Amino acid sequence: MRRLPIRPLAGLAGLAVLALTGCGTQTADATADPGAIGGDRTLRAQQVMRLTEVHEQTGMTLLEGPVFDKDGRLLVVDVTAPAGAPKVLRVNVRKNTSEQFHTDDRGNYTSAQFSPYDGRIYLTDFSSGDIVSLAPDGGDPRTFFSGGVDGAPMNPDDLAFDREGNLYVSDSRGMSEGEAKGRVVRIDRSGKDATVLADGLAAPNGISFDADYRGLWFSELTQNRISYLLLDKEGAVASRHTAIRVDGGIAQTDSIAVDADGNLYQGLHGRPAMAVYSKNGERVATVEVPGRAADGLESATNVAITPGGTRAYMTVSGPDGGYLYAFDALAEGVRQSNGG
Repeated sequence: MRRLPIRPLAGLAGLAVLALTGCGTQTADATADPGAIGGDRTLRAQQVMRLTEVHEQTGMTLLEGPVFDKDGRLLVVDVTAPAGAPKVLRVNVRKNTSEQFHTDDRGNYTSAQFSPYDGRIYLTDFSSGDIVSLAPDGGDPRTFFSGGVDGAPMNPDDLAFDREGNLYVSDSRGMSEGEAKGRVVRIDRSGKDATVLADGLAAPNGISFDADYRGLWFSELTQNRISYLLLDKEGAVASRHTAIRVDGGIAQTDSIAVDADGNLYQGLHGRPAMAVYSKNGERVATVEVPGRAADGLESATNVAITPGGTRAYMTVSGPDGGYLYAFDALAEGVRQSNGG
């Protein structure tokens, strides 16, 4: 999850500021671009629709957490939506229509995921530190997890589920102070047992299992790097290493999604684009909002790839509003292809 505008509102800092102040789709074309970093392909995304405008109360709009429901509708969170405005939207990508799915008077939700255990949708509230869940129809809100972990409060950003329904959360604690206090936290599916898997991290943001559920990819916003946690059968860390260093220039690493072939789609805050890497760390593509369409847009936070298909929907935001853009992914969508 990232904030806008870029100034020093990089990444989760925008929410830190908030805490203080508060298918007419066309097929995207893939063409060789000799100017692309590393000589990788450029995938040009096409606008699907505008979902939100800048909110007068917060001065921002920031779309995040796209995830497909069982009926093929796309749920998207608006991180900076004020009380009463749609905080979770439901989008019919075939008809280019959207509707309010959930609102309340408290949450700054930064990600959304469906649990494979109970079928409910889980939302991370960056400001309160809570994780809440909703019924598949958007009703019956419940607080799933609240309070600190190992004596320290959380700022949960993104989340991923394992096959059994346990949660893995990027905790951006310390980000607003510029301190490397962030963590990766595992919460069992009952919400009663929370364990720190990695700490001393610099604003951890994106998090996703790899294609085989052997380990976790996670990004650190203020270090522009992606690390890999190999897990054992009990979900504990077997090993950890820095896997990819992202040459983002002014842009910073945001959320992560993974396709069926194990490719990583790394969202960028500071540029309406995504960097795509193979599981071996090769930069294989860049997803771009082309030409003048990029004016007024400052981030491409996240993506969801259609389950069993390659159509990908990217959340893009900036002073011009919050948009969905579409492109053709390199492989089919799976559970990990819903950006956590």
